[in-house]
Amino acid sequence: MGLRDTLMVYRNLIKAVEKHIGKEEHKVHFTDFIRDEFRKKRNLDYPKDPSFILQRIKLAQNYTYLLNSVHHHKDLLFSYNIAVDRSNEMTKVLGKSAASVGLRLPDVYQS
Repeated sequence: MGLRDTLMVYRNLIKAVEKHIGKEEHKVHFTDFIRDEFRKKRNLDYPKDPSFILQRIKLAQNYTYLLNSVHHHKDLLFSYNIAVDRSNEMTKVLGKSAASVGLRLPDVYQS
């Protein structure tokens, strides 16, 4: 695995963390940890064993895949209405649909 592949894994992991965990100030420790782990190989105390480095890169790939998959699974659950109260969301959809043809929802549906 070359430098280009490692950079791609790093970028994908940072994107996934920022998208699914967030960029807020109280959550920066996630991205800080990832940056520190990827920069450790510059340190002299970091193992120079290529198999160890490949194992760490594979771990980052797997974590990226996990974050994206969990988020996708959550979206699927929401779309199938499994254990989720979506009345507010449906009211918004109905309101947008009515507005697109120049109508308004009855007061019963207004929040």
